Order: sequence, then C-alpha cells, then structure tokens
Amino acid sequence: MNLSFSARELPEWIEPTSVAQSLIGEADFCFWLDAGVGADSGPSYLGIASTVATAHRGTGTVSLREPGRDPRVCAPTTELPDLHAVLESMLEDFQVAAADVPGFGGGWIGFLGYEYGADLVGAPAAVSRTEALPDAGWMLVDRMLAFDHGARTVTLIQRVDLPTDSRWENPGAGAGAGAGAGAGAGAGAGTGVGAARVPGAADHAAHITAPAAGEPPVPTWRHSEAEYRALVEHCRTLIAAGEAYQLCLTNEVTVPGAFDPLALYQHLRTLSPTDRGGYLRFEGTALVSSSPETFLSVDTARRVTTRPVKGTRRRDPDPIRDAELAAEVRADEKERAENLMIVDLMRNDLGRIAELGSVTVSELHVVETYSQVHQLVSTVQATMRPDVRIGDLLRTAFPAGSMTGAPKHRAMTHLAAMEAGPRGAYAGAFGYRDARGSLELSMIIRSILVEPGAARIGAGGGITILSDPGREYAESRLKARVLLAVLGVAEAER
Repeated sequence: MNLSFSARELPEWIEPTSVAQSLIGEADFCFWLDAGVGADSGPSYLGIASTVATAHRGTGTVSLREPGRDPRVCAPTTELPDLHAVLESMLEDFQVAAADVPGFGGGWIGFLGYEYGADLVGAPAAVSRTEALPDAGWMLVDRMLAFDHGARTVTLIQRVDLPTDSRWENPGAGAGAGAGAGAGAGAGAGTGVGAARVPGAADHAAHITAPAAGEPPVPTWRHSEAEYRALVEHCRTLIAAGEAYQLCLTNEVTVPGAFDPLALYQHLRTLSPTDRGGYLRFEGTALVSSSPETFLSVDTARRVTTRPVKGTRRRDPDPIRDAELAAEVRADEKERAENLMIVDLMRNDLGRIAELGSVTVSELHVVETYSQVHQLVSTVQATMRPDVRIGDLLRTAFPAGSMTGAPKHRAMTHLAAMEAGPRGAYAGAFGYRDARGSLELSMIIRSILVEPGAARIGAGGGITILSDPGREYAESRLKARVLLAVLGVAEAER
C-alpha cells in the first residue's frame, strides 16, 4: 500500500496538554511522545491511528487491522520463520512517504515487549498475559500534531488520503474544553477514519475511570522483600560460578482498580518529569511512561546511538547531601562496573550491524539527575552498514542489555527461571519509526501498564558480585515509588 503524509504549520502555539484530552482522550489507538512539562527544546508528537499491526506469542501470529477491512492474520512460514520476520514483512508492505519535516514526519508508533525480545535472543520466557498488551505492536499514524518546543510551532501531519478533520485543523478551538470535548468523538469522528473502533471490538474506553476517592488501592508485589533478597543472593551465587557477569533482576507490583490512563499520564509527567515521556494506547490497555533512557536512536545518516542507564541514587532535599549522593554514584565501584558491563554488551550488539571501526563510546559514567534519582549514564554510537535495515537492528540489539544483564542469552535464561512471571511491556522499548529510516526508541522503565481492572509496574536493578541484597531491594522500591504515588499508593521511605 502506498501512503503519503502532508505537513502544514498551524498559525499559533498551543501546549500539548491543552489538547490531549479533546484529541486523543477517547481514541482506541493513540499516542503522545512527550518532551516534558515546560519543555523549551525538542519535539512532542500527539496523534491517532487506525491501522495496527500486533504480534502475539501465545497464538504465534501477527495481526493487521485496517478500517473497513477484515483483520489479516499471519503466522511464521519457511520464508518468514518467526514472528519478528512476519511483523517486519507486514510493515514493509506499506510503502510510506513521510512529510518533509525535521524529526518524525510519519510512519509507525509502537512498542516491543520483553518476551518478544526473548524470542529474538532465543532465550526462554514466561507466557505472556492474555489480557495485557500484545507482545509487540505498531500503529500507522493517521494524524498527529508535531510540537517544536524550541521554535514554539505546531505542525499538523496527516495522511493525504484521509478527509480533513476540523478538530485537528484548528485544535486551539477546543483547547481546555476538558473531558467532555472528546466524549464519543474519537479521532476522525464524522469522517470514518482516525481511531475508528474495529467492528465487533468492545468499547473499552467506557470501562476506564478514576479510582474512587477515599479508597486507596492495595498493591501486591510478585516477590516479597525476603524473596527478592534471596533472589539477589542467588544471582550473586550464579555470578560467582561464572554463569553471568551481571543479572538485571526485576519485580512487579500490581495495583487493582479502574484507572484513566491519560489522566495518570498527565499526573505522572508533573511528578516525574523527563524529556522522553510517553503515552501509548491500544484499545483498553495503555502504556504510561516517564522513561529517562534512550534505547536506540537512528538518524537519517544511519548513525545509531544507545545510552544505557545503570547506577542509581535517590535525590535528597538538602542540596549538599544531594550533591554527595550524585558524587557517590559516580565513584561507586559496583555501579561503575555494572554500567561498564552493559556498555561492553551494547558495543558488541552494535558491532554486529555496524560499519567496521564505527563503534565508539562517546560518554562513560556521566551522572544525569532527574526529579527522583541520580543515574549513571554512558553513550555508545555506531554507523549501520548499508545492508542493515531497522528490523535487522532490532533483531540484533533488542532487548536492551541494561534490562537483561550479560552475557545476554545466559542472563535471560537464568532470569526466566527466577522471576516467576512475564515482564510484559516492562523492560521493552517504545517510540517511532519514521518512514525515511530514522528511529527513536526509549526504554520501558519508570512506566505503568494500565489494563482493565489493574495497573502493573515493573522495577528492579542490575545485580553484580558486589551487590548488597538490602540495597538492591531498596533501589527497586525507590524506582517504583513515584509510579505508585500516581496510582494513589503511598509507600514508606526505605
């Protein structure tokens, strides 16, 4: 299918948050890639979709849903031997021409879940939850607003084959109208396009509401404190035996209740600001993220960048103590070793698809400070060979070493035996694939998966031989604390 995108700059600046509810609040398939509260640089993208490709490990199939057409379901064959090959082939069937604009000019928005990555690596993985997001999913943009926070401009980018929609042509007219503005309107209402509901699909939007006031939900952790500490010790035993250098052990907390995911995201972006925030909705399930970590960035010159985050310290309200904690994470032997192991793993991953001699480490052990934590970050770069496609890069590098440990296959094998359940979207990646070949994917960390009846949060950390079980447990709870607070759960300081 041949598709093209057009671009038109709108006459005035508007904030993404002022139009999010009216434009995507009721859409079944929508997204918001967010430069953050008060951003004065970088882009945000807010939009809708109706053509969706999803991979499902449970059924071993890839599904394509398009408005007005019966769903297409494909399974691996001799020519396309796995789900990734089928999904990539399906995406390539769409010949998409992006708009001639900087950044994202049209293409696919989506995510890859952790268990999808386990299949790419050939490692065992827990069975995915049938009620959650698919194992991977990409939505083809119908319409979106591109916000340039530096230039203070807003550009409408949309498929040229779709009828115009006045709400997107003049979004400022509905800004601030509140939840009622989007009720029953979905993107593309009145046009038969946009985020149209697939015939026969349940109306999930009607079942997502805010939690009742005065009834704080009770969270359930997959592993108790004692269990998590014991798993850390088991990781250290495996490392001492030469089974791995590092293991990224994770936990999951489930919070029962019915939540409005867009309202959660609006709250999260104020409590935990980041320039790589995100909101993706696939019908009744949504990903709400304040991720700080770049997984993969590919520019039009085929230059690849990855920025693994390993090493964490909490923030402190006392500026002197806060500076001491930042210096502490930079100097900590265990944190530096943890970060360096993942840098080496990512250098190896990128080396498999890179031009000879192009893999470099441009930053090593840099401390970056966020609202809740100080983190140790490094930057690895490479240039892709001419024969490498985005799908080849994903097959080689996903899932990120910062969420597996090293060596990757062996680490994932041990983690599957220890973690007692799927990670789902957590520890995967989300972002966009521009039709011109560029890519922006963030890690799915500091994120909430909102499902009908529950919300799930993953948290964990890299375990090395120097890890202390008590500190590792405290770090995992620190990473989840602000996410739980957004859900109305207050955890004691640890």
